[in-house]
Amino acid sequence: MIGFLGTQLDAGEGAGRWDKWRPTVALGMHEDFLVHRLELMVDQRRYGKLAELVRKDLGQVSPETEVKLHDTYVADPWDFESMYGALHDFARRYPFDPDHEDYYVHITTGTHVAQICLFLLTESRRLPARLLQVSPPRKQHADSNGGSINVIDLDLSRYDRLAQRFQTEQEDDRTHLKSGIATRNAAFNRMIEQIETVGSRSIAPILLMGPTGAGKSQLARRLFELKKARHELSGRFVEVNCATLRGDGAMSTLFGHTKGAYTGAVGERAGLLRSAHKGLLFLDEIGELGADEQAMLLRALEDKRFLPVGSDREVESDFQLVAGTNRDLGRRVAEGRFRDDLYARLNIWSFHLPGLSERVEDIEPNLDYELERHAQQHNQRVTFNREARDRYLRFATSGEATWQGNFRDLSASLTRMATLAPAGRITVDTVDEELTRLRRLWRHEETGDDPLPALLGERLHEVDLFDQLQLREVIKVCRRSRHLSDAGRQLFAASRERKSSSNDTDRLRKYLARFDLDWAAVTGLSER
Repeated sequence: MIGFLGTQLDAGEGAGRWDKWRPTVALGMHEDFLVHRLELMVDQRRYGKLAELVRKDLGQVSPETEVKLHDTYVADPWDFESMYGALHDFARRYPFDPDHEDYYVHITTGTHVAQICLFLLTESRRLPARLLQVSPPRKQHADSNGGSINVIDLDLSRYDRLAQRFQTEQEDDRTHLKSGIATRNAAFNRMIEQIETVGSRSIAPILLMGPTGAGKSQLARRLFELKKARHELSGRFVEVNCATLRGDGAMSTLFGHTKGAYTGAVGERAGLLRSAHKGLLFLDEIGELGADEQAMLLRALEDKRFLPVGSDREVESDFQLVAGTNRDLGRRVAEGRFRDDLYARLNIWSFHLPGLSERVEDIEPNLDYELERHAQQHNQRVTFNREARDRYLRFATSGEATWQGNFRDLSASLTRMATLAPAGRITVDTVDEELTRLRRLWRHEETGDDPLPALLGERLHEVDLFDQLQLREVIKVCRRSRHLSDAGRQLFAASRERKSSSNDTDRLRKYLARFDLDWAAVTGLSER
């Protein structure tokens, strides 16, 4: 047996000490558990006399037990590093012989720091032993002061079962973040794993980047629900779209105001930051915040304090921040439109949510999710017939489907088909009507948004109209493609059939370079 002298629990003087339960002495009071040798660690400078008394008393109740005292002096027994070092040295010096002896580590006595260190050394097998704890007898059954002995099982197979349980819970949490959708995109699933890990281990701000409709708001809400269930947050989920904040009302909406702070301020307003105290604040489209709001938000993040409009007294709010944006915040910093210090604060944990066209393998499970959600909302189950489903998915996963509104487009599309479905059954005719509607919708959105002025700037007037028309079409194909090689295959399909083009990707890259453009500039995505 290896253990510490209990400087309080083992203490006692005179004949009355035998009426007291003393854990180290109690080790020798069990007929069915014989301790042959006790390696007792003690600070002999302070407790040598007590150690000798315990050795003597243990000899009376268990003459077979040999007690060896080990002087274990630690200047601060509550210092984790010092205590672990002393016990680690003991473990390295001790002549263990596990082939001929069984070892136990007694963790009833000693400081909590000592007990933790003994556990760690035993769990790591630096002490080739089993953990043991003794407990005092229940008073109603106390006919001796031996109490009870409990061996703590550190069987690795049981650890495996515990680890499997934790892994199952972790997988459930990640499924929750995905709204229960069995997504198939490997990059997206890996990102969700990282967000779940970060959400459980960090309180730093999280920045969600991606196009409108990619699911930033829903993911933020799911993260809040997860942290609330884990008791990591006790407050509310507060959401605001920063693009809707304009003028003087922006500061008041976020930070609150006092009565009479400005014309129309007839009462005090708490503001969204205070409403999110102990909860999660989701600031969507954070790139649209004005300069004053950015400065105040930075102060609130760093100090958890800020001034409401019209007040000379600071208020406090401690919240988890999740920010969303479809802008390139790094570029806005370079343009002087976003504070670099706020961007640095937000960019500790940043994740890019891909659009639906980048996750075509996830369209089918999301379609099933939308069908189930429609059934729950309208208390009516709608299904596809096989041919109609195949036709819709064939279009949805093709390069023709741009999904400019991402999951919002998919949800709206399914809602329309479900509403028009005869007898709750989506047919081929229903699908064909919807595909015509989507093509018209996306064609209208494309013609209303000329990408060339933003991409070329003042250089646009230097480009011939002939080249402008061609470049616009190339950019459209690029933006609805998942990666550079996919766009190249579409643009040069005829050449590839004639085998007159061997590298579509390089050919497209060189074409864009003629206008000082590249894949990232055209699509906002990294080249893959």
